[in-house]
Amino acid sequence: MKLNQVFKGTFLMLAATLLFGFVSSCSSDDDDNPVNGASKTHKVVFKAIASSGSNIDVAVYGIDGNPTTASSLSGTTWSSPEVTSEAGAYNANVAVNAIGPNASSTLKVQIWVDGELKKEGTSSGQYLSASASYVF
Repeated sequence: MKLNQVFKGTFLMLAATLLFGFVSSCSSDDDDNPVNGASKTHKVVFKAIASSGSNIDVAVYGIDGNPTTASSLSGTTWSSPEVTSEAGAYNANVAVNAIGPNASSTLKVQIWVDGELKKEGTSSGQYLSASASYVF
């Protein structure tokens, strides 16, 4: 009987400690502060650069869950039109495929945000697929 009361007391102390920790951790939350970059719009440009003799084939790019596909591309460079993100957008993504003339071919994709290079991804080989993702 005495052991049962000790377990109940220990359980109540543990529950009270957890509740106090939870309440005190939430009391310092300031929901008025936006997530980094969430209150701003951004000008985003996606680019791809392949080595000489390569041919860029397809690009998929977008902000958050809104992808755009550019197909039937050709050449060693590609650039998307400037895309303006909505305020509160979370991330930008790009993926590009290309075919190179040999196994030493390279492909580089870039994400430019407000005129600054923010993220880069690379691929090498004859069959190239590079991607990059940037969180605002």
